[in-house]
Amino acid sequence: MTLVAAAYTVALRYTRTTAEELYFSTTAVCITEVIKLLISVGLLAKETGSLGRFKASLSENVLGSPKELAKLSVPSLVYAVQNNMAFLALSNLDAAVYQVTYQLKIPCTALCTVLMLNRTLSKLQWISVFMLCGGVTLVQWKPAQATKVVVAQNPLLGFGAIAIAVLCSGFAGVYFEKVLKSSDTSLWVRNIQMYLSGIVVTLAGTYLSDGAEIQEKGFFYGYTYYVWFVIFLASVGGLYTSVVVKYTDNIMKGFSAAAAIVLSTIASVLLFGLQITLSFALGALLVCVSIYLYGLPRQDTTSIQQEATSKERIIGV
Repeated sequence: MTLVAAAYTVALRYTRTTAEELYFSTTAVCITEVIKLLISVGLLAKETGSLGRFKASLSENVLGSPKELAKLSVPSLVYAVQNNMAFLALSNLDAAVYQVTYQLKIPCTALCTVLMLNRTLSKLQWISVFMLCGGVTLVQWKPAQATKVVVAQNPLLGFGAIAIAVLCSGFAGVYFEKVLKSSDTSLWVRNIQMYLSGIVVTLAGTYLSDGAEIQEKGFFYGYTYYVWFVIFLASVGGLYTSVVVKYTDNIMKGFSAAAAIVLSTIASVLLFGLQITLSFALGALLVCVSIYLYGLPRQDTTSIQQEATSKERIIGV
């Protein structure tokens, strides 16, 4: 899935900087929610195994659970903001710069995990988190420039969009993890609840933001095969994220991004003529090292303590 993350970032950047007729990013986000909903419905049908159980599950958990729908509308709203911010950021920043800077979601997720799930991080994990922040600072100190991109860009606006996306990612991811792990409700039922709310939210946002232009040019204005490819990657990535949240945790999901940074950088050099600066190279390396350090397994102190206790008893005897 690292390849999917890198491909999504590069493909989205490509569609936002090379298209002659720029599509509406809000419609792309909305369509992504629809596709994720349809896939989740299909997977729930497969999980239940029969039409009767499938209908009963939808009736009980979706149509008959307005409170649960309201609960899942919170992350769906936040994710909608995050996804739109990703389009804005990649319209103003190179894919590699975006990929590195977006890793600020890890400290945000770590903080939300500590506050909302009452988990603890080891000293090494906290050191790696601060190291990552230092790496991102280096990358933004003198941002790398892409020589093959001719459209007007605003790096400050792009960084502001990433900052909002990072906050949204941290909160929504941990919130959704808490909802998933607080009950035995099927992952696909939870996805359906969230994506139903997501469709309503993104559709409203689409017409509030671009309603007049959409009525004039059409909902699918500017769509190409590349745009549909971006939507496909976003859908797959979103579903994969929910699976990771269910069976692992959000911080480990975030720290799997080192390879995506490398792949995005290579693609940016080849496609957009990215000129890698010394500060970018050092910052990206620092981010990758911090990811490696965070992923190191915690030392099992239980067995060490038991061993020490047994030695004390032997000495006492």
